[in-house]
Amino acid sequence: MANAETHRPPKRRRWLLRLIFIALLVSIALNFYFYERYKSYFTDGNDPIEHFHSGSKVATDKIAVIKVQGVIMAPNTQRILRRIQQAKDDKDVKAVLLSINSPGGAVADSHEIYHRLVELRETKPVVAHMKSMAASGGLYVAMGAGEQGKIFAEPTTWTGSIGVIIPRMQMIGLAEKVGVESTPIKTGPFKDALSPFRELTPAEQTVWNNIIDQAFDRFVNVIADNRVELNVKEVRKLATGQVYTADDALKNKLIDKIGYEEAALDELLTRIDRKPEDVRVITYDNQETLVEILLGSAQASHPDAQWQFAMESTVPRPMYCCSWLSGLTSGPFGRN
Repeated sequence: MANAETHRPPKRRRWLLRLIFIALLVSIALNFYFYERYKSYFTDGNDPIEHFHSGSKVATDKIAVIKVQGVIMAPNTQRILRRIQQAKDDKDVKAVLLSINSPGGAVADSHEIYHRLVELRETKPVVAHMKSMAASGGLYVAMGAGEQGKIFAEPTTWTGSIGVIIPRMQMIGLAEKVGVESTPIKTGPFKDALSPFRELTPAEQTVWNNIIDQAFDRFVNVIADNRVELNVKEVRKLATGQVYTADDALKNKLIDKIGYEEAALDELLTRIDRKPEDVRVITYDNQETLVEILLGSAQASHPDAQWQFAMESTVPRPMYCCSWLSGLTSGPFGRN
């Protein structure tokens, strides 16, 4: 015991060590704070970050690779749109390669990305490259390459799945078993038209069929407008909702060539009359700031977060999407 007392640091020294430790933590926190303030002052924290992909590291002229990965829904959509805008605004970007690996997603999101690509291709050539999957909404955004652009697919790519669906579960039997009855207070006959606790009425089916019919017609027309060798009638024959292999897609004129990313980049080099050593191929990445990470954690732990998620999951969303989840319907409620 005496030895322990002898080797214990003096009380004043212990307090000094604690103060140094606290000062260190405060210093680290202040450094994070001032770094975030610096970024927010000099740059937009949401701006995509440019990364070298291939080619010449010192070349001024650039080819931008814009990746469309995963389901096309928020917040993924906003990141893709910011990448398109950055490529459009950057005068050094001479062409764009749209790299797609997506089963599709929301109707509105797919169309917004396509719309921005149409604006982009007015000033810069766009070529699309499909990776493992570019189905439904993934095919929709590929049409952003336009008539003059080319669409490449890898030998093992799945594409097609042309159609629209609103996923809907029917839980009438389950509700009866557990004794649950839905009695919403509503202002009109169609306000709860997609309730999973009852059958759709003929009038409701007509209303929702009209909605998805319009989305389906838009999909068909977008393909017909951008594929020179296909007209509306021919596209409708392909729009059965089925998935096509790369070979089938080529035979049906949905794509132009079967090849990998290098072939798509070579096509762009030809379009802009450049050699591989004359350009720097870059990609974009969107990184969350420290503030966004902290705010995201705070929102996730908010007591209303689970309620908000539950409410959002019941919102009807027309989808250009290829997924087994699309089969969670009460019956034939889709268009192809």
